[in-house]
Amino acid sequence: MLPIIKSIRPFFRRFRFWILAAVVSVGLVSFREANDNVFELSRNLDIFTTLFRELTIYYVDPLDAESLVHQGIDAMLESLDPYTQYISEDQAEDYRFMTTGEYGGIGALIGQRNNEVVITDPYEGYPAQKGGLFAGDIIRSIDGNPTKGKQYDEVSKMLKGQPKTAITLVVDRPGETKPVTKTFLREAIQIKNVPYYGVVNNNVGYIRLSSFTDNAGLEVKDAVIDLTQKKNVKGIIFDLRGNPGGLLNEAVNIVNVFVDKGQEVVSTHGKVKDWDKIYKALNSATDTKTPVVVLVSSGSASAAEIVSGSLQDFDRAVVIGQRTFGKGLVQTTRPLTYNTQLKVTTAKYYIPSGRCIQALDYTHRNPDGSVGKVPDSLKREFKTKVGRKVFDGGGIEPDYAMNPVTYSTITQIIANKYLLFDYATDYKIKHPLIASAKDFHISDTEYSDFVKWLANKDFEYVTESERKLEDLKEKATREHYFDPIKSDYDALHKKLKHDKAEDLNTHKEEIKSILENEIVSRYYYQNGRMENSFLSDPEVKLAIRALQDPTVYNSILNRSFKE
Repeated sequence: MLPIIKSIRPFFRRFRFWILAAVVSVGLVSFREANDNVFELSRNLDIFTTLFRELTIYYVDPLDAESLVHQGIDAMLESLDPYTQYISEDQAEDYRFMTTGEYGGIGALIGQRNNEVVITDPYEGYPAQKGGLFAGDIIRSIDGNPTKGKQYDEVSKMLKGQPKTAITLVVDRPGETKPVTKTFLREAIQIKNVPYYGVVNNNVGYIRLSSFTDNAGLEVKDAVIDLTQKKNVKGIIFDLRGNPGGLLNEAVNIVNVFVDKGQEVVSTHGKVKDWDKIYKALNSATDTKTPVVVLVSSGSASAAEIVSGSLQDFDRAVVIGQRTFGKGLVQTTRPLTYNTQLKVTTAKYYIPSGRCIQALDYTHRNPDGSVGKVPDSLKREFKTKVGRKVFDGGGIEPDYAMNPVTYSTITQIIANKYLLFDYATDYKIKHPLIASAKDFHISDTEYSDFVKWLANKDFEYVTESERKLEDLKEKATREHYFDPIKSDYDALHKKLKHDKAEDLNTHKEEIKSILENEIVSRYYYQNGRMENSFLSDPEVKLAIRALQDPTVYNSILNRSFKE
């Protein structure tokens, strides 16, 4: 989502006469000769209008006109790309939050567990936390309206409202025998683009950027100044993993923090040539010397790719992680009638080396309608400022690629079933105080207690190996090959059949890591969760190593680093 603040009015003004004529004229043949495109537009709009009229008059059952048109709009836009979207009047508030990060509410994340909506993360310093709501509280009613049977998105809307309006929640709280009632005022909730920054190891700083809404550049700048000038760090980890992007101008502002005035950060090129634009750093850089490691993942997209790709093109940072998503498309929001809007893809963006990192070609679809990626054979080579090779056509390729962290089936199951979450809630009840977030660990004895606690919990699962083996059996049976291999199948099935106790022991370290992170969040909220995660994060560990050892940093920059 990369809005360009320009008007399309001059473009349409040239065609105003023709469009008006197309709408009111009966003799369209001569008009078609003058402008086939406008004629086709008028003709198809007329077809659609008459079809819709006939449908609503003669269809056997009553029709919901608004729903029908909305479905038609969505289907039309889906044939283009995922980013061109219709924004209805009732979706305007959600869209505003996406661009500003601000909404009126209580400041808490909620989740759906079975048929219950539960508080999962109250934001520190906001109404929910200050009003005494805890992670694990099950919401039973809001302002006297029961939540039973409602989905979390419905409950989310009930929690939002104008700042300074009162809200009363009745919750069931683990460890309490009676419902708990809390009344407090909603506030204007401003979700920070930089939810956390600090010193992670000796003289290495860390900045987490989770979004690109208003003031993202200023937040990053303030964090860099604090870390370099007050905390005297000698290197900065800039974490963009999972960041889906946001405002284009904020991406430019963030690059400008590390790159000096006058440098071209990104350019946009589309069908409307009047909209083509070059975006340069407008201010003096905050810091051009401190080494930077940018962490990226396959979920880093759009503005996050502008930042990571530009810093890579300027050789201003080392990029570590996984190839990014590859969204090089620019969206502009256009106002429609009745307070509705159209978010439409209008251009592609190009970073300093000249490369466009769009991975999917939505214009030239496959015969089956699917979208193909740019093949390696068509990717073009570009050069960074000092001559390093980089390529277009598929996101930002890290200077050092690392495999993403993956989790075992049992870990995913007990996490998805809220078992780690519930145990952390129980742990908080039994342990009023714990060590600092950076130092907290659960002992082997405590892990054994967790395993015992799980003993009477329901969490059945099938491993990927078991699923593949069952697929083999089905196919072999269908093709009449199974009987000869049945004994071999039974022996392999016996060896692969999972054992919960054994799996809990085999995957002990990864389960412990996630459990510790969940427990810490009960005491130290989001900042504590972040600090605790550094203890087991392989990419953060490598970044620290690179920033503390110039030899490692330079070898990664030159793509010659070997573990």
